[in-house]
Amino acid sequence: MDDVRVAPWLDQEDRRVSQNIRTHGCSIEYVFLCEGDEVPTPFCYTIGLSGLGHPELLVFGLEYPSAAGLLNHVFALVAAGRDLVPGEPLTFEGHDETYLIEDVPNPGEIIFAANRYYGRPALASVPAFPRPGDFSAVIDDTRDVGPCGCC
Repeated sequence: MDDVRVAPWLDQEDRRVSQNIRTHGCSIEYVFLCEGDEVPTPFCYTIGLSGLGHPELLVFGLEYPSAAGLLNHVFALVAAGRDLVPGEPLTFEGHDETYLIEDVPNPGEIIFAANRYYGRPALASVPAFPRPGDFSAVIDDTRDVGPCGCC
């Protein structure tokens, strides 16, 4: 990459993430497929929960509105004091899906923007919890999903 073009873009991204966290409590990072990419499936994660003493949240295989809606909703639970723990099933009233909280064994290889925000190298990454399993569920993204309205 051309550092002359990348450095200003990263500065803008840093400001965007910081502003989202100041305004909404978290920022959402969505990584999607581009032609020729090696990323096998889209994924989305939070930036800001580590500042609350909680692992970041990660979801795989959902389109942006569903992924952001789910993460915003779970962020609101964590911001209100809920501590999610590995092995915990998570359900929501009005939805049939059950989500299982699991540790991410390699967050340093996945949540780059969160590590950049917290100034952490990949080998000392902030921790993350994913939503593994069946990724075909669609979350109703038209409802109010909590305070992280950055998405």
